[in-house]
Amino acid sequence: MKLQGIPESADFDAALFPRAKSRADRTAFAAWFSLSPVKIWMDAEVPQARNSCLRAIGMLTTRRFAPTMDLIRKHVFPCTHFLSFMTARSAILTAMVLACLGQPVLGQGGDAVPAPEVEVSRPLKPADFNEGIYYRNKLEFSQELGVLPINIPFVFDLFVNDDYSQKPLHYTLVPIFPSLRWQMGKINGPGILRGNTDLTLTLSFTAIPRGPETHYEAFDMGFRRNFVHRNWRTAPYFETRIGAGFINAQEPHGVKYAQGQDFTFTLMVGSGARYNFNPRYSMEIGCEYMHVSNLYLSEPKYPDNGINVYGPWVGFNMRIGKPKKPGQ
Repeated sequence: MKLQGIPESADFDAALFPRAKSRADRTAFAAWFSLSPVKIWMDAEVPQARNSCLRAIGMLTTRRFAPTMDLIRKHVFPCTHFLSFMTARSAILTAMVLACLGQPVLGQGGDAVPAPEVEVSRPLKPADFNEGIYYRNKLEFSQELGVLPINIPFVFDLFVNDDYSQKPLHYTLVPIFPSLRWQMGKINGPGILRGNTDLTLTLSFTAIPRGPETHYEAFDMGFRRNFVHRNWRTAPYFETRIGAGFINAQEPHGVKYAQGQDFTFTLMVGSGARYNFNPRYSMEIGCEYMHVSNLYLSEPKYPDNGINVYGPWVGFNMRIGKPKKPGQ
C-alpha cells in the first residue's frame, strides 16, 4: 500500500505511529488505539476540574456514534499528515464533532424528526365591494326624472289584436318619480345574470307639457334586476312597473284622440345603468317606455286611445339607515 508522502520501502507502522521508539511500542500503541472509544476517552488524562463533565459527555457521544468512529479509524487515521499535526486524543475529539454534524436530528423515539410541512396557501377569492352595496333588506330613497317626447304605437299590440297604428295626437310626458327601493336579496345568479332584485314603490306625478291633458298622478309598483359584476361600480339594470292613477281626461270634453276617462293605468318598461359612488349614494341613466290608458273601460262611449311614449331617464339613489352589518 502506497500512501502520499511515505516511500514504499518504509515501515508502515513506523510511518503511522512515528512517536513509538520500537516495534514493540508501536504494537502496544496500535492495540491501545484499537480499543473502544469509550475506554480511550475514559483513560484520557484530563484536568481534575473538567474530569466528571467530560467523562459523561464522552460516554454519551461515543456510544451513540460508535459506527461512525469505526469508519473514521479505517479511513482517516492512516493519513500521516493528519496525525503529524494532531495527537491521537485530539483526533478522536475532532472525529466525534464531525460525527455529530453528520448525524440526523433524532426525536424522543429515536426517529428522525421530519421537516415541518409548509402549507401551500391557496389564493383567496378577491373580495367584491359590491356586497356592501347590494344586500338583503337594504332600503333606498330614489328620485327619478324622465323626459319622454317620442310617440310610438302600443308595443304590445300583438297581444290585443291591434294593427300597431299610431294616433295623430302626440304627447310629451315628464314623469317625476319619488320612490322607495327595497333590495329583496343578496347578490346571486350565474355569469352575466349575477345580481340582485329591487322592489320599487312609487308615488308619481307626471307633467304633460304637450297634449290636451296637463297632469297625471299615480301609484306604481315594479321590480328591477341589477346585473352586478364583481368589483364593478357600474351595474346595468332592467325594470318593469305597473300602476294606476288619475288624469284630467279631455275626450269627454270634446278633444278627439284624448283620454276617455280620468281613471287610468300605467305600464312602464326601462333599462339603463346604475353607477355607485359609494355604498350610500348612486345615480342611474337609462331609457324608459311609458304607456297610459284606461284598459278599454271608457268604451264604447269613448275609445281608448292611450299614450305611448319613451325617452331618456335619470335618477339619484340614497341609502336609508345604517350601512350593512358584518355577516348580514
